[in-house]
Amino acid sequence: MEKFLGLPSEKKNTIINAGLKAFSKNGYKKCSVSDIASLAGIAKSMIFHYFGTKKDMYFYLLEFIADAIVNEVKFAAIDAESDFFERIRLAAYMKVAVLKHHPHAISFIMSFYFETDEEVVEDIKVRLAQGFNYSSDFALKDIEMRKFKSDVDPRLVIKMLHYYTEGFLGKAKYQTDLDIDEMTAEFYQCLDMLRKNLYKEEYL
Repeated sequence: MEKFLGLPSEKKNTIINAGLKAFSKNGYKKCSVSDIASLAGIAKSMIFHYFGTKKDMYFYLLEFIADAIVNEVKFAAIDAESDFFERIRLAAYMKVAVLKHHPHAISFIMSFYFETDEEVVEDIKVRLAQGFNYSSDFALKDIEMRKFKSDVDPRLVIKMLHYYTEGFLGKAKYQTDLDIDEMTAEFYQCLDMLRKNLYKEEYL
């Protein structure tokens, strides 16, 4: 990876975007290293030279997107926001901004989420579980619990939002004209609805 990381930014981005496009279009199993190399305009051998294996590149791309999102969230100091729903809204805004910045990142994430190839599926399950635990801890750290009604468990709310995301991804998987802005607006509406129903009246 050192040799890849040492490349000029423009060349790295070209290879990253080629990988995102190829994997999102064909899925892990059907995507070939030749597909990625052709899109990146480099020799097939260079993919192996930079990443080692197709699987290594696949998970590097996931980590690249995840790290970009985490870094943006940290830079914006979103964890300083103590309102549960506002923190989630801000985090979603930053996540969408990162995904928009990288062509095919959204379709890659959807492809990753529903990948079933035996070579990667167990590793995917581990990474999805780690991502959910990280998101849950981030959403709950130092929030103002007193705002919730006494019978509301914020962790259950996080699970509800997670299931909402799963359902949306399942639906979006079959759409060719995915509108991320429309999706985000709908998500914000859900947050507002939950806030109105789960917060004590004095905090609305």
